Amino acid sequence: MQFIQENVEFIEKNKECSYFDDEVSDIRYKYLSSCDSSQYLNMLAHGWRRFGHMHFVPECQGCTKCISMRIDVKNYQFTRSQKRVIKKNAKLKIYIQPPSISLDHLRLYDKYHLHMHQKKQWPYICITPSEYQRSYVDGNLNEAREILYVYDDQLIGVALSDILPQAISAIYCYYDHDFDWLSIGRFSILAQIKMAKALNIPYIYLGYWIKQHHSMGYKEEYKPFEILHNRSALNEKAIWLPYEDVSN
Repeated sequence: MQFIQENVEFIEKNKECSYFDDEVSDIRYKYLSSCDSSQYLNMLAHGWRRFGHMHFVPECQGCTKCISMRIDVKNYQFTRSQKRVIKKNAKLKIYIQPPSISLDHLRLYDKYHLHMHQKKQWPYICITPSEYQRSYVDGNLNEAREILYVYDDQLIGVALSDILPQAISAIYCYYDHDFDWLSIGRFSILAQIKMAKALNIPYIYLGYWIKQHHSMGYKEEYKPFEILHNRSALNEKAIWLPYEDVSN
C-alpha cells in the first residue's frame, strides 16, 4: 500500500481482483470529509465511485476490463420488455429519503448476499450495523438518497443513489429474491431512468461495466450509453463516447 497524502489519498496495489481470479487490481482511494457537487460531478466524470466518505477509481496496470459507463437519459427509449417490468411494479410503494439503517435493511442486505453467495459464489460475511452505517449511510453529500421498494408493507428492495441536478450516481442495490417475479434489480434502474427524465438529468452513472461478465455484463441492456475512453487525472479532460457494439 502506497500513501500519497496521509489519511487523505492512497493507492492499494496488487489487490485481489473482485471480478477475475487471474487478475490483480490497483485501486486509488480518497477519503473526503466534505465534497461539494461540482467536485463530485468531476470525479464521476473521471470514473470515480463512492461508498460512504471513501471515493475510489481503478488504476490497474495492463487491464482495462472495468469500463466506466453512463446512461444517455435524453435518448433512452424503454423496450417492450422494460415496459412490462415497469407495469408489473405499478402497485409497489416507493419511498425516496436520506440513507438510513434499520433491522429490515440489515436482514434484507444479508439475505441478498447469502443468495448471491450461493448463486454466484460471492464472498459472504454477515454485515455489522457499523459497517453498513459507514458504507451506505455516512457520507459527505446532501444529495445522497435511498430508494425503498415496499410490497404489502414489506421492504423488498433498497437502492442507494446520489441524485444531483446534472447526474444520478447509482451506487448499490439489493433486494429480496423471493420476489424475483418483480425483477426489482431491473426495475430499480428503470425507475431511476424515469426519474432522471422527469428531472431533466442527462446522465445516470452505473459504475463499472464488464462485457459478458456474469455479474457486471447486465448493464449493457441499458442502451444508449456512453463509456469513458481514457484514464485521466481530475484536472485533465475525461473523454466519453457513445458505445457501439461492434459485434452487431
